[in-house]
Amino acid sequence: MHQISTRLMNWASVLEEKTQEQALRTSQMPFVFPHVALMPDAHLGLGATVGSVIPTERAVMPAAVGVDIGCGMIAVLTQFTAADLAGRSLTPLRESIERAVPLSAGAANSKIVATAQPRVDELEAMAAAAEFSPDQRAGRWRLQLGSLGSGNHFIEVSLDEQDRVWAFLHSGSRGVGNKIAQHHIAVARQLMERYWIDLPDRDLAYLVEGTDEFWAYIRELRWAQHYALLNRDEMMDRVLRQLGEFLGTPVVEHERVNCHHNFTQQEHHWGRQLWVSRKGAIEAKAGQLGLIPGSMGTRSYVVEGLGNAVALNSAPHGAGRQYSRSAARKRFTHEQLREAMQGIEFRDTEAFLDEIPGAYKDIDQVMADAADLVTVRHTLRQVVNVKGD
Repeated sequence: MHQISTRLMNWASVLEEKTQEQALRTSQMPFVFPHVALMPDAHLGLGATVGSVIPTERAVMPAAVGVDIGCGMIAVLTQFTAADLAGRSLTPLRESIERAVPLSAGAANSKIVATAQPRVDELEAMAAAAEFSPDQRAGRWRLQLGSLGSGNHFIEVSLDEQDRVWAFLHSGSRGVGNKIAQHHIAVARQLMERYWIDLPDRDLAYLVEGTDEFWAYIRELRWAQHYALLNRDEMMDRVLRQLGEFLGTPVVEHERVNCHHNFTQQEHHWGRQLWVSRKGAIEAKAGQLGLIPGSMGTRSYVVEGLGNAVALNSAPHGAGRQYSRSAARKRFTHEQLREAMQGIEFRDTEAFLDEIPGAYKDIDQVMADAADLVTVRHTLRQVVNVKGD
């Protein structure tokens, strides 16, 4: 870690100048306290930097949470080992997962399945208690529960350092979370215009605690975060069912970790009650388990937090992009993607070219930079990769 200013602490050994400038702008907002913490995977984002931890007093910036509210990871350790997979083609397993979980942007289930119904009921009750209707944001939210999405979202079957089989996936609050975020970002911008508040970046528009607009956002934000959590649980249950059917034995779960990396919650730091927005960062209190994925084709990590106070008990959320999607498509080839994915069962298509490992920072460097934030409990190497176009 090194201090860029009294308002910005940085754990990234590789940091673009524009990213640093963006983080500095955010850190200078008057309600930020005590400083913004930049994670090792920090890179340019909308308004606020992806891979940043932003503590604020009596105000929240919706764009600093991100548009995929509650996006995060879930991992389950099973009773299986590499020996159970040995000698088998893993293509049928990948294809069965692809059938069980709707993939790609806008994808949804054709009906609410039995495992999803209790979760839908829970979310309906939570929305009623929060006095808002998610139907007004996205009418298909019930059918999207248990769907993956596209981009860097993925499902993997992996092996750890003891050759034990894990299921691992990355997703968030789908269309409804995005619509909630976009609505409240727009409300915050309108309030800035109404009160003639000049901002260094319009995406740093904020809502002030105590106002109706602030609490409307917090209620919907908390609902979307819970939706994301249940969405991951629902998908994981389906993945485990397919894995059990593939191996002829139901999965026995030895451990399940489910964590957000795009979220806001109230926390106590440095003697004050703060709203801590982690935009591309996980909470890493002392002893707390978390998940840090690499890119497709590289390693992922199950970690334990060290409770670093200067980092506001936080850690990185992944490798972090090094090239934009368009730049990656121009720079890399389909053959390079195949080389990077050698030995991994995946859907071989140019659609995933912008997700090639080379488009991301080196996950080993990210983890080295995070040495005073987390310790590594398990190192996972994928054997099956599932993504949406």
